[in-house]
Amino acid sequence: MATTKLILIFITLFTKSIAQSPNYVGDDCKNSTEQSLTTTYKSNLKKVLSLLSSDAIVSKGYNHTSIGGNTVDGVYGLYDCRGDVTGSFCQFCVSTAASVILQQCPNRASAVIWYNFCILRYSNHNFFGKLTTTPSWDILGTKDITNPQEVDKGEDNMQSLIKEATMENGKLYAMREFNLSNEKRYGLVQCSRDLSEVECSECLEAMLEKVPKCCGTKIGWQVLAPSCLIKYDDFIFYQLISQTSSPLHDSGEQGGSSKHNTLIITIVIVLVVALALMSFCIYFIWRKYHSNKDGLVPKTITTSHHDDIQREESLHGDLPIIPLIWIRQSTNNFSQLCKLGEGGFGPVYKGNLVDGTEVAIKRLSTTSGQGSKEFKNEVIFIAKLQHRNLVRLLGCCIEDNEKLLVYEYMPNSSLDFHLFDGEKRKVLDWKLRMNIINGIAKGLLYLHEDSRLRVIHRDLKASNVLLDQEMNPKISDFGLARSFEKDQSQENTRRVVGTYGYMSPEYAMEGLYSVKSDVFSFGVLLLEIVCGKRNGGFYLAEHGQSLLIYSWNLWCEGKSLELLDPILKETYIENEVMKCVHIGLLCVQEDAIDRPTMSNVVVMLASDTMALPTPNQPAFSVGRKAVEDESTSKASNNLSINEVTISNVFPR
Repeated sequence: MATTKLILIFITLFTKSIAQSPNYVGDDCKNSTEQSLTTTYKSNLKKVLSLLSSDAIVSKGYNHTSIGGNTVDGVYGLYDCRGDVTGSFCQFCVSTAASVILQQCPNRASAVIWYNFCILRYSNHNFFGKLTTTPSWDILGTKDITNPQEVDKGEDNMQSLIKEATMENGKLYAMREFNLSNEKRYGLVQCSRDLSEVECSECLEAMLEKVPKCCGTKIGWQVLAPSCLIKYDDFIFYQLISQTSSPLHDSGEQGGSSKHNTLIITIVIVLVVALALMSFCIYFIWRKYHSNKDGLVPKTITTSHHDDIQREESLHGDLPIIPLIWIRQSTNNFSQLCKLGEGGFGPVYKGNLVDGTEVAIKRLSTTSGQGSKEFKNEVIFIAKLQHRNLVRLLGCCIEDNEKLLVYEYMPNSSLDFHLFDGEKRKVLDWKLRMNIINGIAKGLLYLHEDSRLRVIHRDLKASNVLLDQEMNPKISDFGLARSFEKDQSQENTRRVVGTYGYMSPEYAMEGLYSVKSDVFSFGVLLLEIVCGKRNGGFYLAEHGQSLLIYSWNLWCEGKSLELLDPILKETYIENEVMKCVHIGLLCVQEDAIDRPTMSNVVVMLASDTMALPTPNQPAFSVGRKAVEDESTSKASNNLSINEVTISNVFPR
C-alpha cells in the first residue's frame, strides 16, 4: 500500500514536469525585414543567447545581458519567465526559444519571441527598462460569453490583478482564481521585470483597454506586447505556487534555509523515484508472466469477448502520454481557429510541439460513432507500426474524460480533398498519382507482411490517405484495424465496420475479412485515382453502372484509356494507365482467392514487362448518385451493427 502511494506521488511529480512543456505563441518577425548582419554581430548574438539559456537554470526567472555594448555590433538580450515558472522549467523554455528564434527570425537585428512560459528578446539597441507596447497581439478562446456582464467582470478582475502586481506585492506579476456566479475564472498579469512598477501598470492598462474591441465576445482571451501580457480564461492554465514567497527577492537568511530544504526535497525525490522504478520493474515482470500469447494486450478477468481484452496499460507501452494542459495550450483550448476539420472520430485540431513542430490532434467526440474501443485500438496498432507510408502517432492523452491522439501534421490534407475536387485535382498529374498509388501499395504491404503485427486496416479509402508536404501518401485512421496471427488467413465478425463502396463483397455480406479485403479496397482506390471520381458517387444515367463494372466493360472492349481523368491527357503514360486499370480490376474480383496479394501488386506496379493474369468480372452492383460515401450505419435495423467513418477534413 505504501509503495502504491509512492508510485502515485512519483507519477504526479512526473506529470507536473511534463505539463511545463513550453508552447510557441508568436513572434514579431513579420514586422521586420531581413538584413545583412556582420559576422561579429552574429557571433555576439549567439553568445548572448547562450548566456541567457545557461543563466535561466540558476536565476529567479529573469535576467538580461549584453555583449559589445555601445558598438555597432553590440547585442542586448533579455529573457523573462512567467512568475509561476522557475528553475529547470524556465531554462527549458528559454533554451527552446533561443534555438527557435534564429530559425523563425533569420537575419534580424532585433526580434521578440513568445512562449506560454517565457519571452525572449534581443536587439542591437539597448531596450532594458524601456516600455514597449507595440506590436501587440490578441489570442481568443473558443467559448462565447452568455452573460453580458462577463466582459465588465473580467475587466474588474484583471484590474485587481494589475493592482496586486504593481502596488501590493511589487513582483510585477500576479495570478488568481475568481468566482463568477457559479463558475470559476482564472487570470494572470505579468510585466517584463526590467520595468518600474509605474511602467508595468501603464503597460498592463494599455493591454486591458484593447480587450473590449478585440476579445469582448469570448470568455477566454490573452493580450500581449513585448513588455507585458494579460491572460484570462475559464480553466486553470498556470501552476499553483506559494503566494507568500517572491521569486525575485530572497534574504540571505532565507537562502541557507532554502538550500537545506532543497537538499531534503532532492533526497526524498531520489528515494521516491528509486522505489517507484523498483515497483514498476516488479509490475512489468509480473505482467510478462500473465500476458496473453501474442504479447500485445494483457489478459483481463472481467471480459466476455476477445475484442474487449484491452486494458489502458496497453496504451502506455510504446507511446508518450501527453498532459491535457499542454494540448489545451497548444490548441488555445480547442479554439475554432485551430480546428482543421471533422471526422467520424471527432474534430481535428492543429497544434505545435515544444520545438515548433506542427501536429494534428484528434479529439474523441462524445457523440462520435467511434468509442473508447476504437481509440485504444488505434493507439495500440499505430504505436507499434513505423513506415514512411503510414502516418506517425506521436502521443496520446487520456485525462478528465478527454481522449486525444497527437499525429504528425499533414499540410496537404487527405487524398479525397484533392482528388474529387474539379480544381484541386489539377495538381495531381500522372507522375504524382503514380507515386501516390505506389506509396499506398507499399504501406499496405508493410501492414500485411512486413510489420511486427499482421494488420488488416479494414477502412482504406481516399479520405484515410493523407499527403505530406511533398505529396507523399500516408495511410491513417487505424481505429478499425485488426491483427492476425502469422498463420491466420481470415476472420469473421458480426460487427461490420467500414465504408460502402470500398468494402469487399465477402466482408459486407458475410462479415469475413482478410488481407484480401484491403486488397479490394486498394483496387477501388486505384481506379478512383485513375478516373478522378468516387466509386460511391459514380453514376451513369444511360448504363446505371458502378465504377467497377464500368471499368470492367471498358477493359473488355479494349477502351481502358476512356476511364482516364481528362485532366491527365497532357501528362499520362499510356502503358502505365492500362497497367493500373488492369491491376485495379484484379484487386476487385468478386472471389477473394482470385485477388493478388499486396506483394504481388507492388511487383506488378514496378514491372513494365510482367504478363498480368486476366481478371474476372467484379461483383455486380448498381451505381448510385451520392455526394458522400454511404455509411453502413444507414443499413436496416434488422442487420448486425454497422458503422462508418466519414471524414471531411482540411490539412492535418
